[in-house]
Amino acid sequence: MKKLAVLALVLTLIVSSFALKAIMVTDTGGLGDKSFNDGTWNGMLQAEEELNAEVDYIVSKEQTDYVGNLTNAAQDADVVVAVGFLMADALFNVAPQFPDTRFIGIDISPSEGQTVPSNLALYIFKEEQTTFLAGYLAASMTKTGTLGYVGGIEIPPVVRLELGYRAGIKAYNQINNTNIEVITGYSGGFGEPAKGKQMAMSQYEQGADIIFHAAGATGNGVIDASREVGAEHLGLSTDANLKEVIDAYYNTGSGYFSIGVDSDQDYLAPGYVLASAMKRVDQAAFLGIRSARSARAFQSGLNVLGFNQDGVGLSPMKYTKGLVPSNIFAELSYLRSIVEEDELVIPDTRDKFGVFDASDVQFPFWLIINIRDRLALSLF
Repeated sequence: MKKLAVLALVLTLIVSSFALKAIMVTDTGGLGDKSFNDGTWNGMLQAEEELNAEVDYIVSKEQTDYVGNLTNAAQDADVVVAVGFLMADALFNVAPQFPDTRFIGIDISPSEGQTVPSNLALYIFKEEQTTFLAGYLAASMTKTGTLGYVGGIEIPPVVRLELGYRAGIKAYNQINNTNIEVITGYSGGFGEPAKGKQMAMSQYEQGADIIFHAAGATGNGVIDASREVGAEHLGLSTDANLKEVIDAYYNTGSGYFSIGVDSDQDYLAPGYVLASAMKRVDQAAFLGIRSARSARAFQSGLNVLGFNQDGVGLSPMKYTKGLVPSNIFAELSYLRSIVEEDELVIPDTRDKFGVFDASDVQFPFWLIINIRDRLALSLF
């Protein structure tokens, strides 16, 4: 027993002595965006807690900072976590210069024909899957028949977020024979909440009552707009508590909402953020750092996270779940299941969106509901 105890102690000392140092390089949104960068940092903190990793971060104020920041991080860390699609060129430039350092790219994929260095692990997401559910949910909850979308920069991950959202709305229209419309716009940046709020206000004025944002910190302005417009519609002050918001919604029968992105943003405006389409950047950062502890386990190359990998999904809707009819949750659950089984493939390009068709989807529980309703009618 004593020998085993000594061996365990020695192993513990060896492991702790080789604890990784991981540095995260943010995109220009920086920490405090309550979205993409903050979500990745949460994964870093999980690695600190569960893997005994030493973690730190470097903030990029401009895109021109990327190469320098990645280089500085690589000189001081075992693992460098690069955040955001716009950092791709810099990451592919720097990583080969530091073959003994492992790099993790979040939301970064190689361009066509580009070779991924053996010390680089890339994580991308099937964003379109979670936003498909968000779009279907929004379509089921709109009272005006018009929805909104505010994107940041029109890059592939953000376009996938948009297309999934619009596909969910399209599916709802096809399945329910409705004609719900969506207004879309791009702000051109991820760090301009004032512009996000301005765009959201414009879409609300055009008739939208629910707006999904995929714009990083710019989207915080969309959430602010939903609270401002929603509170005015309900006859409340913007600092009204959740119970007042929910009671007023039921009394009024309608409201104005936003939908968050990347992390669970529901808490930013309780009662006014209908849900969040989460992209588990925290999960990607943690998995990448965990695999980096061993050359054999390191998941170099491209890793794709979707429903089946718990890489995307809707938030628990802690504040608004009671506003949504139970049959809608049943439909969302069924839709997710057929996406997981590849029976329904959500479009991730504009060409695929053009031919996307969900009109054949039939919910298995609709037959039970129809029989129940017919029996009820026969009693009268």
